[in-house]
Amino acid sequence: MKTQTILITGATSGIGRTTALHLAARGHIVFAAGRRVHALESLRQEEPRIHTVVLDITKQESIDAAHAQILAETGGRGLDVLVNNAGYGHFAPLELLTDRELRGMYETNVFGLMAMTRKFLPEMRRRGSGRIINTSSVGGRVTLPFFGGYDSTKYAVESLSDAMRYELTPFGIQTVLIEPGLIKTEFVDLSTQLVDQRNDADSPYMAVLEHTDEMRRRMHAMSVGPEVIARVIRRAVESRRPNARYVAPFRTYLLIGLMKFLPTRWVDAAVRMSSGLSRKGLRLGTS
Repeated sequence: MKTQTILITGATSGIGRTTALHLAARGHIVFAAGRRVHALESLRQEEPRIHTVVLDITKQESIDAAHAQILAETGGRGLDVLVNNAGYGHFAPLELLTDRELRGMYETNVFGLMAMTRKFLPEMRRRGSGRIINTSSVGGRVTLPFFGGYDSTKYAVESLSDAMRYELTPFGIQTVLIEPGLIKTEFVDLSTQLVDQRNDADSPYMAVLEHTDEMRRRMHAMSVGPEVIARVIRRAVESRRPNARYVAPFRTYLLIGLMKFLPTRWVDAAVRMSSGLSRKGLRLGTS
């Protein structure tokens, strides 16, 4: 196995943190990046071989500083692999999602990803080798109610990654998509933390949103640990010819298949029923 120099964004928790530990244990040179300094220090204490980088991917000056740090620590060589993992989402009906919240998701999940990619590509192109691994989501393949804003950012990541794969392959740079399903991380709790603020007596979605705790419980019950995705990213890093896409856990393929190939009206009916988005579920009148 060839030792590679890898930068992972969003490495202070969840998939990013687990992946950093997993790849460092495999002997790779890992730069773990994130905004939370105390979380980065905790990671370094757990695995001293990991290099930490304080990074906010929504700020160009922070990206520039991280790039300079990595060039200095790699003797100007730069990265073999960039893992664009940082991202977050809000759980909310689109009608109640503010412009600020929607733009915030795009700034991190889409524009931050692209800013990182632009910054670290030149060294890869000069060498004629490198790999970009973008963490998308099953939400980049199928859309679910109340995750429409977040899912739309992942649809964008899917399209951008397809374009990168076409455009960068001639330069020896490979592009890989990771598409996680439900994973036991902070994501579900963080994405739903604003629900109580939206669910006032005047909300047209009150009857559905008041069951958010039950939704969290079901999602956690169906989730797998982040180590599942860490192993998939390791395959994407170490494979000589990686797949264009990796979906995990495997049962997520079933969801994608059902939603893509069943008649739309069947899928719509099943999703509305399971999420309470019916006149009965929303407790609407029959005027």
